[in-house]
Amino acid sequence: MEPAELDVLGLREQLFHERVRECLICTLLFASLYILCHFIITRFKKHADFTAVEDDEDAAVDRIALSMCTFTLAVSLGAVLLLPFSILTNEVLLLFPHNYYIQWLNGSLIHGLWNLVFLFSNLSLVFLMPFAYFFTEAEGFAGSKKGILARVYETFVVLLLLTLLVLGMVWVASAIVDEDAGSRESLYDLWEYYLPYLYSCISLFGVLLLLLCTPVGLSRMFTVTGKLLVKPRLLEDLDEQLNCTRFEEAALSRKISAIHPSGLSPSAGPTSCWLSLNAALLRERFLAIQSRRLALELRRGASPWQRNLGYPLAMLCLLALTGIAVLVVCFHTLELLLDDAAMPRGIQDAPLGQASFSIFGSFGAALQVVLIFYLMVSSVVGFYSSPMFTRLLPARQDTPMTKIIGNCVSLLVLSSALPVFSRTLGITRFDLLGDFGRFNWLGNFYIVFLYNMLFATLTTLCLVKKFTWAVRAELIRAFGLHKLPLPVTRTRQPSKLC
Repeated sequence: MEPAELDVLGLREQLFHERVRECLICTLLFASLYILCHFIITRFKKHADFTAVEDDEDAAVDRIALSMCTFTLAVSLGAVLLLPFSILTNEVLLLFPHNYYIQWLNGSLIHGLWNLVFLFSNLSLVFLMPFAYFFTEAEGFAGSKKGILARVYETFVVLLLLTLLVLGMVWVASAIVDEDAGSRESLYDLWEYYLPYLYSCISLFGVLLLLLCTPVGLSRMFTVTGKLLVKPRLLEDLDEQLNCTRFEEAALSRKISAIHPSGLSPSAGPTSCWLSLNAALLRERFLAIQSRRLALELRRGASPWQRNLGYPLAMLCLLALTGIAVLVVCFHTLELLLDDAAMPRGIQDAPLGQASFSIFGSFGAALQVVLIFYLMVSSVVGFYSSPMFTRLLPARQDTPMTKIIGNCVSLLVLSSALPVFSRTLGITRFDLLGDFGRFNWLGNFYIVFLYNMLFATLTTLCLVKKFTWAVRAELIRAFGLHKLPLPVTRTRQPSKLC
C-alpha cells in the first residue's frame, strides 16, 4: 500500500478507536447513574407484595414502570452534572494540556454527552413517562383478554390519542404566535422542527418553574439547614425539648398499657373495633415520638465544636453563596445592556482547553460549579416547599408508583432546564451545546433581560422577608419572650338600643 493510503487508514482507525472509547465512557457513566438512581427509587418506593398467581401481571407492570422511572431519574441526574462536568473538563485541559492520560477528555466527548442528554430527555418526557403512567393505570379494554399485551395495547392507543392532541395544540399555538406560513409548514417536519419546538416549550416551562422555585428555595435553605444541624444553646434549648418529649412518651406508654395490659403488643382478650383503632393510632404516635426523642438525644450529644462552630459556618456559607448568586445576576443584568455577547447562544463545537470561562481562572470555574449545584438544590427545596407541589414529596418506603412517576417528571423538567437557566442568569459563560441552544426564545433580549430582573427581585424579596422574620423569631426565643402569656384583648360589643 502507498504511504497516502496508510495515512488514511491510520486516520480512520484512530477515529474508530476514539468513537469506541466515547461510547464506552458514556455507557459507564450512564450505568453508574442508573444504579445510583435505582437505589434511590427503591428507598422511597412503597413495597408491594405480589404473592398470588394472578399478581404476576401486576408485578411485571411494576418492574417495567420502575425501570422507566430509574432511566428518567438517571437522565435528570445526568442533566444536572452536564454543565459542571463541561466546565471542569475545560479547566483540566487548561492545567494539563499535553497529558496523555486525560486525552479522552475532549470536545467530541462533551458534545456527545450534551446530545445524548437532550435525546434521552425528549424520549423520557414524550414517551417513557406517559407510557409508564398509562401502563400502570391500564387494565385492558372491556371484552379483551386480560394480560400484559392487553395493557400494552390500551396504553399505545391512549398515547396515540394524547400525541395527536399535543401535536395539534402545538401547531395551533405556533400558528397563533407566528403568522408566517413557512413556520407553520415547517411543523410538518416532525424530527427536525416539531420535536425541538415542543422541547423548547417544555424547556421554557422548566425555566419559568425554576424562576418561581429557586428564590423560595434560597430562603428555605436556611430553615432546612437549621433543622439538620445542631444549633448553639443560645438559639435552641434541647434539654427542654427532650424533657417534654420524654413526658409525652411516658404518657402515651401508660395509655397503651391501659388498653393492652400485656404491654405494647395487643392482648389476647376481646377488644372492640374502636379500641383497636385507638390503640393502633396511639402506637403510631408513640413510635414517632420515640424516634424524635432518639434524634434529640443524638443532637444533645453533639460536640461543642459541632454545636458552636458548625451551625454558624453553615449559615455563613449559605449567606455567602446566596449573596454571590444575586450579585452575579445583577452584574449580568447590567452587562446585557452594554454587551451583546452576554446574551445566551448555542454553539455546535465546544472550544475546550483554550481559555477559562471565568475571569478568576480555576477558582472562578470551581465557584461556578458550586453555584450551579447550589441553585439546583435550592430549586428542588423550593419546588417541594410550594403549596402546589407539597403533595408530591416522597416518603421513605411509602411512595406509590404514580407519585414516583410524577416526581421523576418534575425533576427531569427542572434538571433539563438547568443549563439554560444557568447560562441565562450569567452564572457561567459556557455556551449551550447542540440542540440546547436552538430554543427560539433565547435570542429575545427582552425575555432574557426581564428574566434576570425578576430573578434578582424575587430572590431579594424572599431573603428580606425570611431574615426579618427569622431575626424577630430568634430574638424572641433567645430572650424567652415566647414563654410569656399572650395578652387577651376583649372587644366591647356596642349596646343595642331598644
